[in-house]
Amino acid sequence: MTLHPEILLTDARLKSPAAERQLKYHELPKLLGERKKFNEFLAVDLAHTSMLVENNILTPDTGRAILQQLLAARALGSDDFPVDARKGSFLLQVESFLFSTIGEEVGGQMHTGRSRIDQGATVRRLYQRNRLLDVMECLLGLQGAIAEQAARHARTIMPGYTHMQQAQPWVFGHYLLSFSSRLHDSFERLTQAFARVNRNPLGAVGLAGTSWPLDRQRTTQLLGFDGLVGNSKLGREAFYGVDVLSALSFVMADLNDLATDLHVWSTSEFGLVECHDSYCGTSSIFPQKKNPSALETVRRSAGASVTWVTTAFATFRGEGTGDQAMRELPVLDEALSTAEAMLDLFTGVMETLIVHEDRMASSLRDSWCTSSNLADVIVRERGMSFRQVHHIVARVVRESLAAQVPPYALTSAMVDKASTEIAGKPLGLGDELIRSALDARHFVETRVTEGSVGPGQVAKLLEQARMERTGDLRWLQDVRARLQHADAHLLDAVQGIIQAAVPA
Repeated sequence: MTLHPEILLTDARLKSPAAERQLKYHELPKLLGERKKFNEFLAVDLAHTSMLVENNILTPDTGRAILQQLLAARALGSDDFPVDARKGSFLLQVESFLFSTIGEEVGGQMHTGRSRIDQGATVRRLYQRNRLLDVMECLLGLQGAIAEQAARHARTIMPGYTHMQQAQPWVFGHYLLSFSSRLHDSFERLTQAFARVNRNPLGAVGLAGTSWPLDRQRTTQLLGFDGLVGNSKLGREAFYGVDVLSALSFVMADLNDLATDLHVWSTSEFGLVECHDSYCGTSSIFPQKKNPSALETVRRSAGASVTWVTTAFATFRGEGTGDQAMRELPVLDEALSTAEAMLDLFTGVMETLIVHEDRMASSLRDSWCTSSNLADVIVRERGMSFRQVHHIVARVVRESLAAQVPPYALTSAMVDKASTEIAGKPLGLGDELIRSALDARHFVETRVTEGSVGPGQVAKLLEQARMERTGDLRWLQDVRARLQHADAHLLDAVQGIIQAAVPA
């Protein structure tokens, strides 16, 4: 076979080669980004070529030659595969690799019936599909770490806050389980986004389809897609990216809220929790400082996530029905990387989190956060309206704080005084009943409503979290198994063509 000198794609139309600045600021950055998708580029080429041979669009000998070189490229790996920015996008880099061994006359036939538009869209969907699964795996890792801490602290009482003021006694395990539930909701959003990503645009070509009799269902099967992008015009567009970015933004909101609470509670003023030294930093000037730098990293990354969806919409709307911005969405790859990294980092924080149970309990000793329970007891014992009783208890708290009387020292006489001022009559509850109503542990143990902090309800929430995570993990394992099966099926198809085409 005679190999002719390679002609660059741009040479046929443009009189001048790319300027150094063009290479440096346009071609090279784009090429480096595409190189991360090395395996996905080759998967698309292998599937498309196999389909062309199976449908008699390429001859078996041509298909064999192309497929063998694609396997050789795959064996090289991303790091050793040769690239030259002057040759353009990664599609053209792969073509150049083929031309160097089997010539353009043979290697150039791989591009039959497709455009760089649908080829690139397919590569990106494959890559983003795989990265989305990586994010979901990290989410389940964090969910597991949270569940372990929640089980460990299913009876650890602490103050619960609203408006940053102590509101009612809480249980730290119950608090953590609220984030397990939020992460489960985020996982479900990610599965819905995955369904939109995992559609095959290959065969849509540039815009209107092609006269070549392509079997789009076959490439869908070989690449593990769940279905087709049905309208050829939509093959180039990336509206699905907004679904993914929205779901990822919820994940980052989950992380931000948990990190913010732990950050506040780890301050000297609260001292309820503490990050392990391995997830902290120190000060260059303040010797005493132990800075929760991992939590700060999560919060900083979450701050940037609020722009992800708006960036995508702004990109789309800037182009109208044009196609460049519609198919290129760099913020999506950035968001996938950020979410995966922060989930992984936070998993380490949660696995090693130090919980100061004594401090949590002692902070409730002088707290009036059981006042609502005292009000409930009065309503139950004396049949008064809650609003009227609310006024009485509020007066009790006001007078007790002024007199520096802690809740465990409150007497029935003090309650009667407030009741007489507000309602015109004493209540006569007795000291024992009042102090029991104001006891934080008693408060927690008497919560009976579904989803509450009562021990029985926390146990149910723990079981629910376990079941949700098990179901989410099963979904992930099933999807990964299907994709592995599709990849094995693709390699079988490739090997079948290579072996069948070898002369006897």
